[in-house]
Amino acid sequence: MSARIIDGKAIAEAVDQEVARHVQQLVETYGAPPCLCVVLVGDDPASQVYVRNKGRRTQAAGMISREIKLPATISQSELEGHVKALSADPVVDGILVQLPLPAGLDSDAVIACIDPAKDVDGLTEVSAGRLVLGRPGLRPCTPTGCVILAKRSLGDLKGAHVVVVGRSILVGKPAGLLFLAEDCTVTLAHSRTRDLAAVCRSADILVPAVGRPEIIKGAWVKQGATVIDVGINRVNNPTKGQGATRLVGDVAYDEALEIAGAITPVPGGVGPMTIACLLQNTVQAACTRRGWTIG
Repeated sequence: MSARIIDGKAIAEAVDQEVARHVQQLVETYGAPPCLCVVLVGDDPASQVYVRNKGRRTQAAGMISREIKLPATISQSELEGHVKALSADPVVDGILVQLPLPAGLDSDAVIACIDPAKDVDGLTEVSAGRLVLGRPGLRPCTPTGCVILAKRSLGDLKGAHVVVVGRSILVGKPAGLLFLAEDCTVTLAHSRTRDLAAVCRSADILVPAVGRPEIIKGAWVKQGATVIDVGINRVNNPTKGQGATRLVGDVAYDEALEIAGAITPVPGGVGPMTIACLLQNTVQAACTRRGWTIG
């Protein structure tokens, strides 16, 4: 029996609609919508598409979308100056610096310039500390989306064994903490984990986030497990002609489809949820900063 497909697009659309309702309430009550500002440095095509999608969905939710495009040749001090100015701008509620930055720029130093109250990507040290301590704050978008997809698929996650494959500060580590906050038992695995296949097979919920195409084989998936595939990898697609490519996840999808109970596709799974959670964070940041409440 094939696994049930977890439709990330549909779930993201539902989150977007909820955000739009909240924004409408804020406008009716306080007279102003939240404002999200995205900083794009350089001309990376993938980043440009992603930023364009963020802007479109931010506006569709009724919020103000601002975009600052900067050349790849910008100096470190100039870039930090732009981010500090946005942090001081009372109109801006959320700041996102599109990563990765061009070579030669220190992303950690740039992120440190973001006011934690406007850190809608959840990447500052303050945001990370609040996550570790279990205190309210802005959470990283992609890991938050993973938890939402799992909850929409399974309901109550209490007691489930979650295996996160990958230990990055962007996805792996925060995903582990967010699932732990749902009372899951969490194993954080990585490339040097002994017998990684066996560890993966122990998971009720398997979350691969390593950025290596189809590294997780179908035989590594526990019968009936839920697979939340974070990976987005572009590989050659010879069936479409020379130079053609296609997107695949970190999981061998066709193999896992016959074993898992539920699985996210790539594309159309975790990806749409990242922007949906960004919009949620922007509303949360605006309410916290301005003392607004949603009825």
